[in-house]
Amino acid sequence: MIQTLLSDLTTAAVGGPAGNYIEARTESEIIDAVRSADAAGEQLLIIAGGSNLLISDDGYPGTVLRIASEGFTVNAEDSCGGVAVVVQAGHNWDALVEHAVRHAWSGIEALSGIPGSTGATPVQNVGAYGADVSQTIAAVRTWDRHQNAVRTFTNSELKFGYRDSILKQTTVQGSPRYVVLTVEFQLPLGRMSAPIRYAELAKSLGVEPGKRAYANDVRREVLRLRASKGMVLDPEDRDTYSTGSFFTNPIVPADAAESLPDNAPRYPAGADGLVKLSAAWLIDHAGFGKGYGLEPGSVSGGRASLSTKHTLAITNRGSASAADVLAVAREVRRGVVERFGIELHPEPLLIGVEL
Repeated sequence: MIQTLLSDLTTAAVGGPAGNYIEARTESEIIDAVRSADAAGEQLLIIAGGSNLLISDDGYPGTVLRIASEGFTVNAEDSCGGVAVVVQAGHNWDALVEHAVRHAWSGIEALSGIPGSTGATPVQNVGAYGADVSQTIAAVRTWDRHQNAVRTFTNSELKFGYRDSILKQTTVQGSPRYVVLTVEFQLPLGRMSAPIRYAELAKSLGVEPGKRAYANDVRREVLRLRASKGMVLDPEDRDTYSTGSFFTNPIVPADAAESLPDNAPRYPAGADGLVKLSAAWLIDHAGFGKGYGLEPGSVSGGRASLSTKHTLAITNRGSASAADVLAVAREVRRGVVERFGIELHPEPLLIGVEL
């Protein structure tokens, strides 16, 4: 029997064989596959774009369900309420963003170029350049594996946080309680973007932070910025073979942030005086520059390294294993703790492995 290698289904290009592999292209196929696996008592891993997973070299012993549903439906469109669009979970995220910009649906243009599927975006509350999907998601329709029934969450019920949601909180080892079926977005109509909140993006667009720009200009600049950091998939560029940002930006009490050098970036992080730090800055200033790990004598033997364009991504240089990627991650995390006393946490789901 030919086994499906999970390295072929992930952007990091690592991961061993699937015990049982199923593709589902419709909502009914997704539900049937999940119910069958649960009835058989099998472990279940959900995968779509594979951009936020680091899977063990031993593979996954249970059922791997790849969600391949595509398409979207416009439920409403008017100048007052904007457009309500319901998107299938397996639909390519950037294809949706491109369509939105072309058709003057505003609000998600700063999220251009992010790999993966639409159904994965609410799980992590995917965000970049000062925007995240919680700002535009109206509802998420799911299959509740505990109740054996469809359940729809409104925005407030999803309990969105920084790279977090109730969908993520109830997921264990890549196996969610709530399997996303569709995501509904409420997007204003117009050629102008949402307010530009990210200083680097505002500067590249020639506008002040908080101002708007043409959405197609925002998309173009975001794609350019992401590509410059190796964050747009390119089969010819090994810097793009990664899970994206491997570590989340730490959110710490104000006194912890005060112990850092004056030039360390700091951003308000909501209530209780918490402060968000830059993981990339901490990594770089702990002595781990771009390309760290490329040397043959490094912890990964040169098979995995920090991107040569951006210190937040750990990249597969061509023959890396999950163990190689983790070796680099552990060394970086250890170094940041030793230098600054701050522990970094992984952003991708770790399947069958631990950091």
